Amino acid sequence: MRVFAVSHKTVFVVDHCPYMAESSRQQVECDVLTKSRAQGVIPLAPISKSLWTCAVECSMEYCRILYDIYPRDKLVNYIVSDSEFHILNSWRQEDQSTHELMSALAAVGPPNPREDPECCSILHGLVAAVESLCKITELQHEKRTTLMDTAERVSNRGRIICLTNAKSDTHVRMLEDCIQETILEQNKLAAGSDRLMAIQQCELVLVHIYPQGEDTLVSDRPKKEISPLLTSEVHSVRAGRHLATKLNILVQQHFDLASTTITNIPMKEEQHANTSANYDVELLHHRDAHLEFFKSGDLHMAGTSTRENGLKETVTLKWCTPRTNSVELHYCTGAYRISPTDVNSRPSSCLTNFLLNEGNIENLAKAQLERHTRYWPMIISQTTIFNMQAVVPLANLIVKETLTEEDVLTCQKTVYNLVDMERKNDPLPISTVGSRGKGPKRDEQYRIMWNELETLVKTHAGASDRHQRVLDCIVACRSKPPEEEERKKRGRKREEREDRTEKNGSKDTDDKSWQDSERLKGLLDKEDQEAEVIKDSPDSPEPLNKKPRLSTEEAQPPERAKGPVSLLSMWTNRITTANSRKHQEFIGRMSSVNDKFELYQHLKDENGMDVHENGKATR
Repeated sequence: MRVFAVSHKTVFVVDHCPYMAESSRQQVECDVLTKSRAQGVIPLAPISKSLWTCAVECSMEYCRILYDIYPRDKLVNYIVSDSEFHILNSWRQEDQSTHELMSALAAVGPPNPREDPECCSILHGLVAAVESLCKITELQHEKRTTLMDTAERVSNRGRIICLTNAKSDTHVRMLEDCIQETILEQNKLAAGSDRLMAIQQCELVLVHIYPQGEDTLVSDRPKKEISPLLTSEVHSVRAGRHLATKLNILVQQHFDLASTTITNIPMKEEQHANTSANYDVELLHHRDAHLEFFKSGDLHMAGTSTRENGLKETVTLKWCTPRTNSVELHYCTGAYRISPTDVNSRPSSCLTNFLLNEGNIENLAKAQLERHTRYWPMIISQTTIFNMQAVVPLANLIVKETLTEEDVLTCQKTVYNLVDMERKNDPLPISTVGSRGKGPKRDEQYRIMWNELETLVKTHAGASDRHQRVLDCIVACRSKPPEEEERKKRGRKREEREDRTEKNGSKDTDDKSWQDSERLKGLLDKEDQEAEVIKDSPDSPEPLNKKPRLSTEEAQPPERAKGPVSLLSMWTNRITTANSRKHQEFIGRMSSVNDKFELYQHLKDENGMDVHENGKATR
């Protein structure tokens, strides 16, 4: 069986009959004597709360502690009884708060002392409490839905806490018998209904409230089994602080809570800011926190002491100033919700605010970290927008939880600046790690940049309408007109041609050199042919300073016949050839024999004589 504990449902039944308007006779001082009060001023008279006020305040403290430690799975149904019953809330989760209960109690108001007591009874509220226990809670309905064909396996248990002013022990037994009969009747109705559940166990806690200074008419009685379906216990308590202490003990017993007292907390005095005193604050929490604490072996840090009422022990912890040094910090062995015993005292308020501020800082820290890391490249070299100074204003603002109109305008200006950069074809800090060449094309760079920027803003677009406006601006700016797309297409083709040229750079350079050499060779051959035509023309006489043309072997440089040569060699040969045509060659250089030139050759031809080295002629 899927067991729901008795603590799952708690029904408060508070007596609203005329006798609850009687004074509790516990005086409360409204005007505290101070030195600043002028002489002759009469202090205000003390006041005393009614039994109704004491019952409401103590029951609200019970609910506050319960809601602090168990915010979801422990439910309270509050009923007021006079001439009829008044149900102030339901088992629904949205009705489970002290704010809802206090608002409903304010509408009910205090008891009317002039109302007929014979028409009022606590029985109206007790019958309504039994009927309320038979109603299905959301958690029970969820379990019943899961176990469709075995819905009876889901148990239904609950507790009724009745705050009233009983007449006698006989009156108490009459109330118990009435509850027993009502349970049997309601279980019969629940057997034939899908909207009700039979009660397997009900605990009745009857708290008899009487004014201070009077003798009680009802005896205390420990838990007693009235029937297999009902157990009952009776507590006779004086109104005032005694009732508050009793409800504080009961909430610990009913929900298995324990007490921890933080001692020696330094705190500045309200009236003397320069001085400080040490205070103690008692906290309630689940008992398992102590079990984990003792298992951790930190017994030397804690002690046990008896509280003021002498009914319950508390573990004492000495306050230590928070340290940032990791050596002095203790390991966390568990996390449990806490609730201060005296929530309205100044020490409790200061400690609670301190803990809440620390928790809030840790939580505004976690939320901020989550927002900043929704789009988080693992390697900074693999991103574009986080390397661009132009994107910094938008990147810093878009991660904020809320945006102002000025923030939206700043983000839009950033997007427009990026559009202008793309129009100017400005370079982007695209990483070329692991890629060859210059990396992606310029158009591809901007496509990558826009994709990253849109991804970043999309992760935050759901935060508010202003975040969505920034995303809409980016989407609109990415939609280019047809002429812009055509211009980008032409730019891509031009870049592809440039890249192909650069990729084949070495091969193209050799081919170009060969082409230039062949082109220059062709020009030289053309000039030689033109010179031959001019020379052979009968109308153009031979220049006086033009030398005779040499043979092909002598005039043609040997490099010209051996394939491609350097531009320098071809240019040097060209200059040498051009210069040689500007004067008549020395005759001796043209008729050399074994690198020796004969002098006075005409003498031999004229006289038939040989000329020797000594200048003498021989025949």
